[in-house]
Amino acid sequence: MQAKLISFILIMSALGNVLFAISYYTGNIAPGVALDFSLVAVFVAGFYGGPYVGFFSGLFVGILPGIMFGPMGMSSWLGLIGLPIGKALTGLTSGILSKSVRTSNRPRISSLLMIPATLAAYVPEFVFTYAFFAYMMPAILGSGGAYTFIYFIMPKALGEVTVMSVLMTALAGNTGFSDFIGRFFTKTHILPRFAAERRSEK
Repeated sequence: MQAKLISFILIMSALGNVLFAISYYTGNIAPGVALDFSLVAVFVAGFYGGPYVGFFSGLFVGILPGIMFGPMGMSSWLGLIGLPIGKALTGLTSGILSKSVRTSNRPRISSLLMIPATLAAYVPEFVFTYAFFAYMMPAILGSGGAYTFIYFIMPKALGEVTVMSVLMTALAGNTGFSDFIGRFFTKTHILPRFAAERRSEK
């Protein structure tokens, strides 16, 4: 793996954990339940870097959430496994989806596609999180349950991802951000061609 890709993964991992820390301490909803916007970094890693970059970024981004929602929350040691896996699934899926909406060999694609793409990228983690609370936690820890997921985790998660999908739309349409991300890759999966198109129009 190229040094730039490793650097990018580490940067996104650090960013994701910082975003988590900020949202966790400013958006504490209830004991063991808090806002978590760390997936912003995972979506960026997956959509711009592809499946592998997204997967490993998600895995590392899940470390701090795994600690806070795991041993220091309601998921005990199991959270140290479940949270990183869930976020890695989102990174992997966003990377896979980025290949189907890339702009490299197609006409210009509206950045509004990032909204459904971001929501769709979260589906595997959503399903995994439900299984985690509904089956894994009751079987292994004797806690959790589908009720906890439906009434506490699901509304929070859907709200977070909706906000992040709008944010990803803004980032995808920002040429400065795209140019910055592009420095890490010889090619990217979903970099908009806005800057090139604007230069050709002049």
